[in-house]
Amino acid sequence: MLSRHEEKLTIQELKENWKDYTIYYAGLSVGVAAGIMFDPKSDERTLLGDRWIKVEDQETLSKLIDAIESYIEFYPRLHRILGPDNQFYGYMFYAWCNPVIKVVDDRTLYVYDLQSPVYIGAGPRLRWENLDPPQ
Repeated sequence: MLSRHEEKLTIQELKENWKDYTIYYAGLSVGVAAGIMFDPKSDERTLLGDRWIKVEDQETLSKLIDAIESYIEFYPRLHRILGPDNQFYGYMFYAWCNPVIKVVDDRTLYVYDLQSPVYIGAGPRLRWENLDPPQ
């Protein structure tokens, strides 16, 4: 885990240098993202997962970061993803639900889907005034 100072600096650097990474997010939509995964393009290692959606532009990445930062009660965090022998695979920014990762082979890690805090009733998105009343 990165320190608070390092976290803010690094997420900003990741956002600014987004073209250096293959970026994916977990969640049903950008507004309820559960996590963002940054896989460096410059290495021979790969992060993969079945339900992760590829991010194609910096504007979408900014919205994803904002969505995850809005889960303040879960203390959003940025982690390095390390594989066997502490090999660096990338970064993950998320707020809820510890990621589960398994080794596929000596150059590939499989990252399971993450659950958004919105679906457990957390965060401002599920307050009654934001929903249509029952019929």
